[in-house]
Amino acid sequence: MSAPITSADVLAWLENATEAVRRGELDADSIIGLLGEFRQASTACANASDWLLLAAREEGASLRQIAPVFGKGYVRAPAARLEKLHRQVQNSGQWLEILRRHEG
Repeated sequence: MSAPITSADVLAWLENATEAVRRGELDADSIIGLLGEFRQASTACANASDWLLLAAREEGASLRQIAPVFGKGYVRAPAARLEKLHRQVQNSGQWLEILRRHEG
């Protein structure tokens, strides 16, 4: 299984969008509409990231194993995020339920 979108996908899309703007194919209203879509997608990615963090811990991953994906190998970042998430839910299943309710 792999992520449904990658940074390379986004960069390629940005390059295409840049060309579309240069050719006059995207006006300000279209760009603002895309901005809204990307903001929603960003939130969805952050929610998926939180689910993955919870699931990794449930599957036995240590904070030291997880830390590198947060950058610079600091354990504090995933630990702080887990602490915040655990104020709302106890596991990834509960987090998914919250996401489903917000989507529906």
